[in-house]
Formats: sequence, structure tokens, C-alpha cells
Amino acid sequence: MTTALRVAPRTAVVLALASVAALATFTWPFFVPAQPESMARTTEAPLVFIAVLPILLAVVLAELSSGGIDSKALAMLGVLAAVNAALRPLGAGTAGIETVFFLLVLAGRVFGPGFGFLLGATSLFASALLTAGVGPWLPFQMLAAAWIGLGAGLLPARLRGRAEIAVLAGYGAIAAYGYGLLMNLWFWPFGVGADTQLSYVAGAPVLDNLHRFAVFTAVTSTFGWDTGRAITTVLAIVLVGPAVLAALRRAARRAAFDAPVVFATTPEPAPIVRRPRSSGT
Repeated sequence: MTTALRVAPRTAVVLALASVAALATFTWPFFVPAQPESMARTTEAPLVFIAVLPILLAVVLAELSSGGIDSKALAMLGVLAAVNAALRPLGAGTAGIETVFFLLVLAGRVFGPGFGFLLGATSLFASALLTAGVGPWLPFQMLAAAWIGLGAGLLPARLRGRAEIAVLAGYGAIAAYGYGLLMNLWFWPFGVGADTQLSYVAGAPVLDNLHRFAVFTAVTSTFGWDTGRAITTVLAIVLVGPAVLAALRRAARRAAFDAPVVFATTPEPAPIVRRPRSSGT
């Protein structure tokens, strides 16, 4: 029996449109020439943040209307976001060590892609408020983390035991590198400077700029920060993943997140059976 809140068609449409819009915020300089100015993303970030909030609201409304999430699931979302916000300061900023992604992967696995998308965004937002990490990078961090939770909820549902932990650990490693790639992409066209072999070239062919970006990512973060994040995530999933998965699934069963609503009806009165009188002699 699975306790995951699987994505409904309406939520799937909202998540797909949100992902396309989010991808555009990261990749538009490849298709539209941009001026590599250091303050470009600073002025763009508030607009992205304003766009992120309706996206999250649309996901919540789609989940509520389709029955994929309810008040109890929203309460669980708040609790897990608070836990992630408290965990993040334990590792962020130290050799790429991140203590936030393993719980995001595990919760997305148990509660489904819509829940994982919301948890990724709210966790990064809450941790930024807690650690004074609010800046032009925040909306892009929220979108990248939201994709991690979304992807975890889309993994095959039938896996259990060691196979499940192995798949989650592998996904955690890929997600850690993917997060680093996306966070490089948000500033690379504007923060590297011009006239270097790794610089963004406005109006250049897409493949040329992709090659420059791939080399930049490999040199600056893939073998450093991203690898530290991947190792931390994999170790956390392997070591505490089984216990956390069991706890989350137990909470989901007790809360009956996916139980159908049954309305009580007034029972009909039982028919009165009259026994025949026995004649006495």
C-alpha cells in the first residue's frame, strides 16, 4: 500500500506550466541576447520572485481542488519546511555540504510531486529568512529546490527496501549536481565578466554558449561544491533514509491524507418483526 499523494491531472498541468516558466527564467540569455552586466539579475530577481508566488498558490489550489492535499497535508508541509530551514544552517557554506536536500528527496518520495514542489520552494524561502540569506539568488534557489522535490515524487512508486534507498541515493546525487548547475546558470551570463574563454557571449550560437557554460561549471563547482553536496545528500539518504521514510509513511497513514471522504447517512430503522402468539391450553 502506498501513502504517496500522486499528482492529479489538473496539478500535472499546473506543474508542467510552472516548470516551463521556471526554465525560461534560467535559460533566456541563450535565446535572447543579454548584456553581461553584473546588476542585471539583481533587477530581474524581484520580478521572478513576484512570479514565483502565484505559481506556488496555483499548485496549492490545484492540489486542494483535486483532493491531493488537505489541511493536514498543509500542516505537514509547514512542519517539514521548518525542519529543513533549521537543518540548512548546519551545513550551508562549508565545502558544499548541504543538509537540506535529503529530507526534501524523502518527503517528495512519500507525499508526491506536488507536495515536493511546494516543500522545496518553501524550505529555501524559510531558510533564507532564518539565515538572512535573502538576495537576488533566492527565487532561483526556490525554483531549483522545487524541482528536486518534484522529481523525487515522480520516481517509480513500487520500489521498497534497499532498491528504493539505492534509487533515492542515486537521484539525490544527480539532484545535487543539477542544483549546482542551475545556480551557476542564474548568474553566469552576468557575473563572469567579458573577454574570457568562459564568458557569456551575447548573440552567440546556443551551442557555443552552452560549451562555455559547461566548462565554467566543471571548473568552478562540479568537482568542489557540487560534489560535497552530492556526498552529503547520498550519505544522509543511506544512513537515515529508511528510518525517515518509515516515520513519514507512518505519519501519512495516521493522518489518512489520501483517505476518501465518506458522508454519514441516517440509518433506516430496522423492520419490526411481530411474533405470532402461541395459544395456551
